[in-house]
Amino acid sequence: MLNPPFFPKYSRSSRSPAVTKGGTIYYPMWLAYATGVLEKAGHEVKLVDAPAIPLSEKKVLAIVRKFKPDMVVLDTSTASIHNDVEVLRKVKKAHRCFGVLVGTHVSALPVETMKMSKAIDAVCMQEYDYTLRALAKELEKKKPKLAKVKGIAFKQGAKIVKNKLREKIKNLDKLPFVSRVYKKHLNYKDYFYSANLYPEVAIVTGRGCPFNCKFCNWVQNLNPGPYRKRSIANVIKEFEFIVKSFPGIKEVFLEDDTFTADHKRVDNFCKEKIKAGIKVKWSCNARADVPLETLKLMKKASCRLLCVGFESGSQEILNNVSKGTIVPKMEQFIKDAKKAGVLVHGCFMVGNPGDNKETIRATIELAKRLNPDSAQFFPIMVYPGTASYEHFRKKGHLVSEDFRQWIDENGWHNCMVSMPELSNKEMVEWCDRARKEFYFRPSYMMGKALQAVTQPSEIPRLVKGGKTFIKYVVKSKRRRED
Repeated sequence: MLNPPFFPKYSRSSRSPAVTKGGTIYYPMWLAYATGVLEKAGHEVKLVDAPAIPLSEKKVLAIVRKFKPDMVVLDTSTASIHNDVEVLRKVKKAHRCFGVLVGTHVSALPVETMKMSKAIDAVCMQEYDYTLRALAKELEKKKPKLAKVKGIAFKQGAKIVKNKLREKIKNLDKLPFVSRVYKKHLNYKDYFYSANLYPEVAIVTGRGCPFNCKFCNWVQNLNPGPYRKRSIANVIKEFEFIVKSFPGIKEVFLEDDTFTADHKRVDNFCKEKIKAGIKVKWSCNARADVPLETLKLMKKASCRLLCVGFESGSQEILNNVSKGTIVPKMEQFIKDAKKAGVLVHGCFMVGNPGDNKETIRATIELAKRLNPDSAQFFPIMVYPGTASYEHFRKKGHLVSEDFRQWIDENGWHNCMVSMPELSNKEMVEWCDRARKEFYFRPSYMMGKALQAVTQPSEIPRLVKGGKTFIKYVVKSKRRRED
C-alpha cells in the first residue's frame, strides 16, 4: 500500500492535494483504512507513506524489492497522476506484481487513467476498502475473473472493462480502527495539521455528507451519498485505544466531511466521552450552524477547535455553489463558538462561479469580522468528477487540462480557472493579499501573543505554523519579483 514519492510533504489525502503553506501533512487515511481491511482478511500488508518521511523513489523501490508484493496499490491525486503512473511503472519493473491505482482522480476518470500506461492493471472507483479485499481474494485463484469484482476498471486484452460500482459499506463498525494501522505502520510524529495541537491523530467517525457543495472532491468522487455513521460506542473505543497507544498525543481530529451534521449524535458523543473520562482534546470539521448548547457541550467534552468552511462573504456566491448557509447565521455561529470557548479555523475560497473583486473583498472583510483563530484562503481548485470542474470546463474557463499544471514548481496550488472578470493570477494574488490582511493585523497578532501566554499548549502549533507561513510569504514575494 503505497503513497508514492512526489513532493516532500505532499498530501494526497487532502480534499485539495498540494504542499501546504502552513506545513500541514495529512495521514494517508484512506490507504490506511484499506490496509486494516486487508490485514483483517489475512493478507500480509506493508503501508509506506513516502511524502511524509520523506522517502526517495530509490528507497521505495528498494522496499518493493525486499517485500516482494503480489499486489501494489498506489494512492493518486489529480496533480500527481502522471508522477504516480510513472512510479507504478518503475515499481513493476523492479518487481513483477499486479498494479492498482486508487483515489479521487481515478474514481472520476477510470477509463482515461487506464489508457495512460500498460503498467496499470486496474483502478478502484470510489470507496475501495472492500473492493481491494475482493480483488486480492480473486487474484489468489489460478484463473481470476476480474469481471466479478465490483468497483474496478481493468484490462481484458486490448479492451478496458468498467465493472459496476460496489455498494457503500453500511456497517462502518466492522472496519478496523485506522489508528491501529497508524500504530503498526507509521510514525504519528511525521504528521502535522497547522490548526491542531501536535502531535495529533486523524480518524473518521462516518463517511459521506448530507450536503452537496459543488466543489467538494471527496463527497463527489470518493464517498458520495448520505452520511453513514459509526456507532458512538465504537468511536469511544477508538479514542480509548488512541490515548493508550500514542504517547504524548495532544489531539484527535475527526475528519468526517461534516461531523456536526447530526447535532443529536454530536451531543451523544460528547456525553459518552465525558462519561468515559476521556480527557484528550479533539477537533472536527463542522458546519456554521451548530447551536450554542451543543457548542457548550462540545467544549465540556474537551473539543478544542472546529474547522469550518465559510467559503464566501457573498450570499450569491454561497448559493451558486449550493453551500446552503447564510452569512448572518455564520456571524451568529462564530459568536456562539467564542461564547462557548471553542476555537474556529475558517476556510475561505476565491473564484467560485460569480466571484469578482467586489465579492472577494466581501469575503476578506467577513474573515476579518469573524476573526477565527486561524484562516486559510484558497483560489478555486477544481477536480474532475466535481460539478465545479464541469461548470468551468463547459464555460471554457480552464487554463489547461494538463493535470501536471495543477500545482507549481513548489508543489503549491496552481489555480487552473481563469474567468473574463477574474484571472487565475488575480485569484492567487487576492489569496496572498487576504492572508496578509488577516494575519498581519495588529489586533490579531496581539491576540496570538495573549493566547501563547494564557494557553501554553498552543505554542508549538503557533510557532511551527508561523515559521512556515513567513517562509511562504518571503518565497512568494521573491517569485513575484522574478
